[in-house]
Amino acid sequence: MSFTRRPLLGALLASAAPVLWSPRSGAAPPPADSGPWPRALVVPGGVARLALGPANAAPQAFTEVGGEPVPVLVQGDAIAWTALVGIPLAAPLGPAQLRVVPAEGSAHGLGYTVTPKKYQEQRLTVAPRTVDLSPEDNARYERERAHQQQVMATFTTPLPATLRMRAPVPGRRSSSFGLRRVFNGQPRNPHSGMDIAAPTGTPVVAPLPGRVIDTGDYFFNGGTVWLDHGGGLLTMYCHLSRVGVQVGQALGTGEPLGDVGATGRVTGPHLHWGVMLNRCMVDPALFL
Repeated sequence: MSFTRRPLLGALLASAAPVLWSPRSGAAPPPADSGPWPRALVVPGGVARLALGPANAAPQAFTEVGGEPVPVLVQGDAIAWTALVGIPLAAPLGPAQLRVVPAEGSAHGLGYTVTPKKYQEQRLTVAPRTVDLSPEDNARYERERAHQQQVMATFTTPLPATLRMRAPVPGRRSSSFGLRRVFNGQPRNPHSGMDIAAPTGTPVVAPLPGRVIDTGDYFFNGGTVWLDHGGGLLTMYCHLSRVGVQVGQALGTGEPLGDVGATGRVTGPHLHWGVMLNRCMVDPALFL
């Protein structure tokens, strides 16, 4: 696995994965949860699978907003290509577009429609200092946010053979993706991951093969590990009581990366698990 920071526009990857369906293909759609790819759900915080059609060489595809490259997949010898697009939680409803750049021919747009999804609200009481930040804590947060932006720009190749993930820790889902969160009566950004309740010290494992691209102890996230799985697919693990890996380390599916804890802004021990695709946090449940 090569390791580079993501360019704004760059070469896209071709990885063995089944051809996916588009309303324009004329074929019957597959079951929503079939195959080794994430379940398609074209909503804010979801994933779109867009058929790009047959071609002898891989096309490139980029998001309409920001020009972020997205992974392009192909099935064996079928030479039919599909783009996998993460949709931001803040995405407006209605028409959206992917920019497609064929290996031969002219660039063009490929449209899709983002449909509504209602997320629930959650009210939490936490330490006041983690809501109303002191100047020192706010300065720390700003430094950490700038660093995390660099981490999230990682784009490498190739993708794993399957994008279906195992749960990184056993336990009860204590908070789902997309919840509109209110801390101490103050609205904050929606929940960008899945919380899994488990006792402190429970091992956390890699859900897919990946390489460690960041570790740290952050103001909000506490003990944190980021994994790069290729093609702009990243995962993060927060509030760890122990980080058991180092940057650059390669992990296989099921290998430990740390332990559940209650570090950072938390109400109790749990794992916050995030999945990022083309720099968008998307619902981890779609990958399980």
